This record gives sequence, C-alpha cells and structure tokens, in this order.
Amino acid sequence: MNLLHIFSLARKEFLTLMRDKRSRIIIIVPPIVQLFIFGFAATYDLNDVPVAVYNEDSGGASRELLARIEGSPHFSVLYKISSDDEVASLIDDRKVLLVIRPGQNFSANLQRGAPASLQLIIDGRNSNTAMIAMNYLRDVVLDFNHEWQQEHGKTGPPVQLKMRAWYNENLQSQWFIVPGIVGSLMLVVTLLVTALSVAREREQGTFDQLLVTPLRPVEILIGKAIPGIVIGLLEATLIIALMVWFFDIPLRGSIPALYLGILLFLVATVGVGLMISSICTTQQQAILGAFLFIVPAVVLSGFTTPIANMPEMVQWLTYLDPLRYFLVIVRGVTLEGDGFILLFHQFWPMVIIGMVTLGLAGWLFRYRMY
Repeated sequence: MNLLHIFSLARKEFLTLMRDKRSRIIIIVPPIVQLFIFGFAATYDLNDVPVAVYNEDSGGASRELLARIEGSPHFSVLYKISSDDEVASLIDDRKVLLVIRPGQNFSANLQRGAPASLQLIIDGRNSNTAMIAMNYLRDVVLDFNHEWQQEHGKTGPPVQLKMRAWYNENLQSQWFIVPGIVGSLMLVVTLLVTALSVAREREQGTFDQLLVTPLRPVEILIGKAIPGIVIGLLEATLIIALMVWFFDIPLRGSIPALYLGILLFLVATVGVGLMISSICTTQQQAILGAFLFIVPAVVLSGFTTPIANMPEMVQWLTYLDPLRYFLVIVRGVTLEGDGFILLFHQFWPMVIIGMVTLGLAGWLFRYRMY
C-alpha cells in the first residue's frame, strides 16, 4: 500500500470538489440548514396541548383537579363542554388532543374514600403524541392523589384514570409510523429517479444527442417525468399491500381518494426532482441535491414530530412541503376512514405545488439547453 499515492488521490479529489461552485454550496449550506431545522422542529416535548373539559361533577375536588391541569405548563384548556355530542366533533376536527371527563360522583367518591373515575378521551392518530400527553396528565393526577391523601388522611390512590383512544385503539406506534413511511419512501425513490435523469445524460455525454432529436423540450421533460411517476405508483402499491397484509393496519377510507393523493404527490415530487436534475451537471450533485430536499421535507412533514409543536416561522415553511399534505391523506384514509370530501383541502395545495415545480423545471430545462 503506497500512502503517497493515496494522499495524492485524496488531494486531487478535494481540489476537484472545491473548484466546483455548486459542490461548495451543497457541502456548506445543507448542514447549516438541517442543523436549524432539526434544532427547532425535531422535538418530542409537548407544550400547550389543546384540551377540552367535560365536567359532570359539581364538587370541589373535580374543580381542584381541573385547576391543576389548567395551571400545568403542558395543557391549555380551550373548550368546556356539557354533552357527549360535542366530544366527537372536537376530536374529529383536531381541535383538541384530549377530552378530560370527571364522573358525576367524582367528589363524593373521594370524600367517602372510594375510587373516583376520571375518563380521558384521547386522539390516538399520533400514538407517540398521545402517549406523551397521557404521561403528562398522569403526573398531574399522581400529584393530586398524593396531596389529597396528606390532607384527608386517606390511603391508596383515590383517583383512577380511565383512558379511551380514538382511531388507534391500542395506541400501536406502527399504525402511525408505517403509513408515514409510504410517503417518505415514495419521496426518496421518485426524487432520486428524476433528479438523476438529466444529470446522467449530461455526465455520459448523451444529452447533446438527445437535443438533436425531433423531440421538443416539453416532450423531453414529460418523458423524464413519466418513469418517476410510474415507479412511485408501483412503490406505493407494494408498501400499502405490505402495510395491510403484513402489519395488519386497517384501510378504512376511500382507496380511489388515496390513489388520487398518491398521484398528486408524485407529480409535485417529480417537479422538484426535475428542477434538481436541470440544475445539476453530474450525478453526484444530483444525489446531494435530492438529499438536500429530502431531509428537511421529512422533518417538516410532521412524520415524527407534530407540526403544531414547531415555531411559527417553521410552521409556515411546512406549507411548501408536499409530504405534509400526503401524510394527512394516507393517515386519514387508513385510520379515520376519510374520503374525497374530507381530503379535498389536502389535494389542491399539492396541485399548486406540482404546477409551480413543473413550470420551474420546464423553464430551467430550456434555460440550460441554450
């Protein structure tokens, strides 16, 4: 092994890399951008969890416990309701994460030394968030139990917390994570396929040959987009089949609505990939450019952390991320049983993103040709 030859080759690679302006930008900018995105967006802490209170008890004990919950830095009581019918709409529309319901004899049972029932109705669509919020509430209840025992000379836990999760009854994390993987894998595969298409032609020297064919630029652009869309559809079908049959995750909603969302998401993603491919001159640049988009897109999509828990400025950035809308679609169809009407507000933003990205890709493609 000749160390001098290895050093010379390494020096040459460094010089080649640093002489390329685009490569320098890709090396320096992405780590800084990702550092800020991960630092602000990737957190498992929950602040101001939206809560509704359905208090059927008129005693002082329930008011004292609810005051503790409202005074906690983790909870924000937004609604005080008085009927069962109001619970469903608040959970369905994601207005609250929790509904806290002390029973009718809550205070009386505590005074007699009997167990007092406190029902917690929780939105289980995001099982990780639900479990964290439940643990916060459990801490408040445990503190209340301890002080109640000291003040009244009782033994044993006077309050029993009964939990009921909607949409994800057993709070299985796979029910939340696996549908999200459908979008993430589609994003990676489709983006890489399209990002490498034009860059590969330029690197191999066949791009000039493509330009002298009778094909117009828009036809070349469409021809480059079709493989990515087809591969993405096949990838999505395979993952959904495994999700249902292997992971036993329900598919409760409209399958045509799901595939419309898949198609719109793929069009938006292909547009981004063609933009990257039109700018890059080598496959290495195309790969780095694709991952420059993939990592922030996954973080900002709400795949692992709630968008509502991000800073307001970062939340505005999420509206530019097509994966944000697709994750709502795939989780809505699998867990909530959504159809076209309920998912309409997720469809049209992806249409706009697809039109803009494909338009910019076409402009960049013509600009780089001449």
